[in-house]
Amino acid sequence: MQDSSNAAPASGQNDIEAAAHEAASAIPEMTLEQALAALNQAEASLREKEEAWLRAKAETENVRKRATADLAQARKFALESFAAELLAVMDSLEAALHVKDASLESYRSGVELTARQLASVFEKFSIAEINPVGEKFDPNRHQAIASLESGDVPAHWVLNVMQKGFALHERILRPALVTVSKGKTDPTP
Repeated sequence: MQDSSNAAPASGQNDIEAAAHEAASAIPEMTLEQALAALNQAEASLREKEEAWLRAKAETENVRKRATADLAQARKFALESFAAELLAVMDSLEAALHVKDASLESYRSGVELTARQLASVFEKFSIAEINPVGEKFDPNRHQAIASLESGDVPAHWVLNVMQKGFALHERILRPALVTVSKGKTDPTP
């Protein structure tokens, strides 16, 4: 009596051999020279693709290096146009220092002219003044350095500005230093 478990592998082995024989007959027979030529062609194609990949990798690295250099240049010279505009303000200040025997009024008009020049530069580069007198206190834009009781002004409103603040495109460069009102304290009996 033959074991049926042994029969299955023999039958499976026969199926595999039959499939392999069928696949081998579907492939045209090649000579050794043809096989070597096909192998050489495949190797050449592989080298070509590898070289293309290496060139692409090198180009990517070059682009990254150029971008890094461009970014470094942009950071280095980002303030160039702003600095060039400030030169006129500096020239005005130096001219005022070189004036001999000037009257108080001529100095005042020179300082006013210089202040207007500086304000013009600030406007051109979107530097806005923060002068919050009479506004509600905003801790994001103002820095309270004192608080005073005021019967006329509600709590948390700016009473006085000791130093103006400045913002660049809505980003605070320097908060305004302010005195803030506080609620009136009731005397306890």
